[in-house]
Amino acid sequence: MPKEITSKEVKDELFYERCCGLDVHKKTVVACLRDGKKAAIREYGTMTGELRELAMWLRESGCQMAAMESTGSYWKPIYNILEMLEIDVIVVNASHLKNVPGRKTDVKDSEWIAKLLSQGNLRASYIPDREQRDRKELVRYRRSLIRERSREINRMQKMLEGANIKLTSVVDSVMGKSSRALVNATMNDKKITNDDVFSYISSNLKGKASDIVKAMDGIMSKTQKLLLKAVLDHIDDMTKRIDELTDSIDDDMKKYEEMIDNLDAIPGIGKESAQVIISEAGIDMDRFPTAGHFARWAGVCPGNNDSAGKKGRGKAYKGNSVLKSTLVQCAQSAVLTKNTFYRAQYDKLIVRRGKNRAKVAVAHSMAISIWHMLKHKVKFRDLGANYYNQFNKEKKVAMYLKKIMELGYTPTILAQA
Repeated sequence: MPKEITSKEVKDELFYERCCGLDVHKKTVVACLRDGKKAAIREYGTMTGELRELAMWLRESGCQMAAMESTGSYWKPIYNILEMLEIDVIVVNASHLKNVPGRKTDVKDSEWIAKLLSQGNLRASYIPDREQRDRKELVRYRRSLIRERSREINRMQKMLEGANIKLTSVVDSVMGKSSRALVNATMNDKKITNDDVFSYISSNLKGKASDIVKAMDGIMSKTQKLLLKAVLDHIDDMTKRIDELTDSIDDDMKKYEEMIDNLDAIPGIGKESAQVIISEAGIDMDRFPTAGHFARWAGVCPGNNDSAGKKGRGKAYKGNSVLKSTLVQCAQSAVLTKNTFYRAQYDKLIVRRGKNRAKVAVAHSMAISIWHMLKHKVKFRDLGANYYNQFNKEKKVAMYLKKIMELGYTPTILAQA
């Protein structure tokens, strides 16, 4: 007898009588409008006026749906125009549109997209509304500036090392107020001595005064001073722009303040990370049927590797790269907090999976929590560090007793009243 794996209702695939496939490039876009068994192919430029002509042609032809490949950022101008003129359009991942190798032309690509669309064989990527897209660009740009500033700070530290200044070996932050005062004094050819060092450092560094004097005894050339000044000016400029962007983001996301505070309560997630999560995923979780779908879209869910009844390790999906890296960074911070579920999960998995896999697993759990919090409008509740000890108690006791006996001890079990 055959083994019945599952039984479910099969729905008819979506079908479009009149649809359009768009093959998008930087300067041109080839459109194949499919009407039943007939197809009309046109080529347009990508200037705004030419894209309006394309949109009007689709509207006059009664196009029910248009589809295009997510090629770099070239799809965005076309999507903006079609969205403004209320023409339904979807953006599809390039991996879902692979055609037969060796027969690739722009015309054939547009025909292939139109054919797949007409048969309902394309899966649309998630494209948020215009307001969220603008918010996402704002948050992503701030994220890029923060990363660039970190690179400049590392460059500054290398320059100080090259000038025999070992300040980073004494103080925790080279960008602190005291550190900047010391570096500025050195750039102005002032020798840091035991008598005047206290005029540059704060009270919490007075115990390190003698070490700071030794660390600042360097040799800085004219070229090094010039480069260091340029790097410091760049860091200050980026700090100013980051602060301005932060103010704009805070004003824009005031209506999500309660949700941001709820996400901030999760160990490892701060205010800025919560803003990134909401800007990338939005607050409407109805588009994700389950928490697992959200975790997969975020790129922290392992892939399927099931063959011949055996399950192997599946590589994690790429997903949303920004959201994935944010969740993994939050997981790295979360596992440092003791007496939490995430720390217990990390300690449980690190032994057999290693640090990186364990952190991704913690990020997966965080994504599950975020989905439930945004979906059901609830606050975070930590499962506790003792969560895993609630299961298989007898097996755990037997395992620990066996280890004790292997060490040469005879355990004495005392019955508790």
